Amino acid sequence: MALQKRRRGPSLTRHQRSAWSKKSGENRPTVQACKSCGAPRVPHRICMACGTYGGETVVAKKQAAE
Repeated sequence: MALQKRRRGPSLTRHQRSAWSKKSGENRPTVQACKSCGAPRVPHRICMACGTYGGETVVAKKQAAE
């Protein structure tokens, strides 16, 4: 007897994955305040406002010429 190759096609699989990631609640990243500048940032990521991670400057930000 012949067997099916896949239960779902790739299009349907991708559609279901995208719907799962859009669910509210546990899948959305939490937002915390940066310890050095107070700007909102995602945990375990570099702060985009000041460039610090774990209390240390990782990325030097350019200062605006005044």
